[in-house]
Amino acid sequence: MIEKELYIIRHGQTDLNAQGIVQGKGVNAPLNETGRKQADAFYNVYRHVKFDLVYTSSLLRAIQTADSFIKAGVPHIADPDLDEISWGDAEGQKNFTDHSELFNELLKEWRSGNIYYKFNGGESPFDLQQRQLRFIERLKATNEKIILIATHGRYIRALMCTLTNKPLSEMDDFDHTNLCLYKVNLLSNGTFEIEQHNNQAHLEELFNS
Repeated sequence: MIEKELYIIRHGQTDLNAQGIVQGKGVNAPLNETGRKQADAFYNVYRHVKFDLVYTSSLLRAIQTADSFIKAGVPHIADPDLDEISWGDAEGQKNFTDHSELFNELLKEWRSGNIYYKFNGGESPFDLQQRQLRFIERLKATNEKIILIATHGRYIRALMCTLTNKPLSEMDDFDHTNLCLYKVNLLSNGTFEIEQHNNQAHLEELFNS
């Protein structure tokens, strides 16, 4: 039996996303025009869902992504435990994730199971998961049943592992794009099941325009 339905979305595009600049927890960029269109497209498809609550990270791009639901009157909580992982010294750097030997080394460490590895000044997957566990406990304790959660790409990858008890070394198995949807159900036995992976169907009109 389903106890809660969670609609977990990544924020829409920012200019820094488009430019390949690392944002993480420490760079608070707004949505760009494409990101706003993505947010509108998601709202137009899911506005009929009777959300009891909207959770967002404390970062502007996540809050703006859910703004239409908030303006429509759905109660909103901005929770810093939903913020993106901190990339430390890498934040604000261009093309860091595409071409950096340091980033490739980071991913290698994570995929090998070293979930404590991190950039200087940043968070490790283990650090991120501790925030997620705190959030999940609060989530389970709420009375709300249908919940929208607007958060971030690396956060979602780690969260899917946290919710399903997969090792964090496997988080890259969970793909994401700007404004993708993961539909997750909390079952009466306390476990979570992923119903939809990286769903982008609501963006089809944008893809075709």
